[in-house]
This record gives sequence, C-alpha cells and structure tokens, in this order.
Amino acid sequence: MIVTLIIACEVAFWVLLAAGLAFRYVFRMPRLGLALLLCEPLLEIVLFAVTATDLKNGAEPDWRHGLAAVYIGFTVGLGHSTIKWADARVAHRFAGGPPPVRPPKYGTARAVHEWKVAGRWTLAALVAAALLQAAVLYVGADGRTGSLRAWQQRMLFVVGLNVVIAASYTLFPKREPKGGPEREPAKMD
Repeated sequence: MIVTLIIACEVAFWVLLAAGLAFRYVFRMPRLGLALLLCEPLLEIVLFAVTATDLKNGAEPDWRHGLAAVYIGFTVGLGHSTIKWADARVAHRFAGGPPPVRPPKYGTARAVHEWKVAGRWTLAALVAAALLQAAVLYVGADGRTGSLRAWQQRMLFVVGLNVVIAASYTLFPKREPKGGPEREPAKMD
C-alpha cells in the first residue's frame, strides 16, 4: 500500500504542477494556479500520516517505509526548484516571459551553481535521514530497523556524491574557450 501511495503522490505532484501552471499561464487564472501549486505539500503530509499510521498499527519497518521517508525528503529538498524550473519554461512558452536562465558553464559561476545544487540534494538527504531516524525512534528497540538504517546510509552516500561533484567544479573549473563564448561560424555569402 505504501509503494502505491508513493507512486500516487509522484503522479499527483506532476498533475498538480501541470494543472497549476496551466491555470496560471494558459487560462490566465493565476490565483487558482497558485492554489493548485500550494496543494503540493499536502501530498507529503498524507504520505507521512499514512506511513506513521502503518508503523503505529504494528507493521514491521521495511524498505517501503524508508522509501516513503526518502520521497518526502527529496520533495522537500528538490520540489521547490523543480516547480521554479517548470514555471520559468511555461511562463516563457505561454506568457511571453523571458527565456529560462541556463546554468553557467564555466569557472567560479559554475562552481557556485554546483554548490547550490549540492545544497538542495543535501537538504533532501538530511530531511530523509531525519525522518528515517524519527521512524527508528518511533518503532523503538523492539522493531527491526535495519532497512531504515540502510536508507540512512544511502542518504549519506547522496550527500557525499554531491559534495564530490561540487568540489570537482571548484578544484578543477572548466575554463571558457579562448575565443570567448562558443559561437556558430559566420556564414559566407
């Protein structure tokens, strides 16, 4: 049941996002669009409540409960940036907004961008790890919490991987080509 709910939450996330942006830009109903976008956190609250109730009712903690915590953590850490990413593209396409800003390609600006991305992933992993720890404490010493602990280790791996990626852009920055930004060659008439 938990896995089905996680899948339903993921589908509902994208449906609410698409509907919110459609009402905001296509149908020119920004308040309704905003209301739909603000419903996104309700999905995580429902998933959290169902998972906690399942554990309270005596379910043995397993990978499904861990996956629910990870899903909630990743939605908290990455959901806002995903919505902003989609909003910029829909605003450009349907409302005459400016073109979406692309991440920088070179130097310090790229390193700063990568550290921001690593920060979002780290937040996601830390929220997931905290929820997993809360589940371990909730279940108590009597329950088998090995699968929840395994998810916590995976979250540490996610943090480490993102820090390594960001650090690589800091220590070995990609340099801009000598001729300036890459351009298409001029056409000869």
